[in-house]
Amino acid sequence: MNRNFIACKAQVFNRIVTPDSFLNELIDWANQAPDEVFEKNDKKDIYSSVAPELGPGNTLLHRKAVMLEVLRVLGGFESSWDWNEGRDITNINSNTACTEEAGIFQCSGNSMNFDPSLKKLLKNVSGQTDCDTFIKVSKSNHKFAIEYCARLLRFTINHHDH
Repeated sequence: MNRNFIACKAQVFNRIVTPDSFLNELIDWANQAPDEVFEKNDKKDIYSSVAPELGPGNTLLHRKAVMLEVLRVLGGFESSWDWNEGRDITNINSNTACTEEAGIFQCSGNSMNFDPSLKKLLKNVSGQTDCDTFIKVSKSNHKFAIEYCARLLRFTINHHDH
């Protein structure tokens, strides 16, 4: 499907322009993603954090759009949209398989501790829940990486702080 991206090409910090291939994968994922990823919850999550800039997100469609913009910016900032990005060598705490950042959104295996549903997602995709598997799957399975990060952002907004 040919899509015309305009606003999605806004520069993220000092990174390259968001690749169309990433934007297409993001939209394709959102079109099949479970609604529960975007629905309101009682936590201080990414939606409450970005409401001043992106609005309160009162409809499911608006909430999806907000999440996709957050993921676009995060993927650019964390890895310049590199699905295979590895460990952050500037992070002194990135020294075990469970603290090592992995993939486009630079999530680490220890983030599965925020909620059992995160470990369950990895188990459903890979059959395993160890941190080495998390690293491999985060880099190789783009749908997993997107959904995992979107779900993680519903439980915490501090995991990506360095």
